[in-house]
Amino acid sequence: MQPAGFFKIIRPLNAFVAGFAVLLGYLIAAGTIVPEACILVPIVFFATAGGNVINDYYDREIDRINRPDRPIPSGAITPAAARAYSGALFLAAIGLSIFTNYLCMTLAVVNSLLLWAYAARLKKVPLAGNLAVSYLAASIFLFGGARAGIDGLLQNVPLAGIVVLAMLSRELLKDAEDVEGDAEGGARTLPVIVGVRATAAVALVAALGAVIMSYLPLMRWWGGAYLAAITVADLVILAGALRGFQCDTSACIRSSSATGLLKGGMFAALLVFIIAAVLV
Repeated sequence: MQPAGFFKIIRPLNAFVAGFAVLLGYLIAAGTIVPEACILVPIVFFATAGGNVINDYYDREIDRINRPDRPIPSGAITPAAARAYSGALFLAAIGLSIFTNYLCMTLAVVNSLLLWAYAARLKKVPLAGNLAVSYLAASIFLFGGARAGIDGLLQNVPLAGIVVLAMLSRELLKDAEDVEGDAEGGARTLPVIVGVRATAAVALVAALGAVIMSYLPLMRWWGGAYLAAITVADLVILAGALRGFQCDTSACIRSSSATGLLKGGMFAALLVFIIAAVLV
């Protein structure tokens, strides 16, 4: 085994970005960031790192063919060591959450278990894997809000709902982009089962759900300025989903830039929420 393998397998940049994002969740809930909130960063870092490691553990046979340079197939870390390492990272995240509150502790435990379940089983279940990924992305904002108490958690529920639905739309279209390769490899994704066009229709419904949720008067900053700003983000999200809906082949989805537009719309919506939280 090589020490560098233990560093590479956690995908440190990915884990750090997730850790930084949780502070945005706290900022949206509280309107400011206090030093006590910074403990959220290592918690999310360790949980995300643990998820990355256990994902590589369960993908090790596929990676021997598709990504032989990754730490496990390359021999930089053994499968047994990777599994133990992921468990230690999850325990570190849960252990640190003891210094927060019961809401954060509960989310830390639930998300750690879900990350393991996703890698072991859910990613192979049509739609369930997409929903798990979408929730886990949105839960970063719930976790940040939870550090501010139940009011902070509830404040971030609308944003989490928007992220879940918009992310679900993007994840489905990403699967539609890869339908031929997934079908050849035996993967049972939704587009493999029901086709690209039907999957794009589900993605459009999810995007519409995200847009509708963004207009509900659930946030403390709801008003004319917010509605005008969020409409811009919503239009980008809808444009991405509609482009995907017009396609019935994976090549069309890829050339439409649908997933890129959805990603841009989500970032724009997040920016609107951050600005609104700071100004109101």
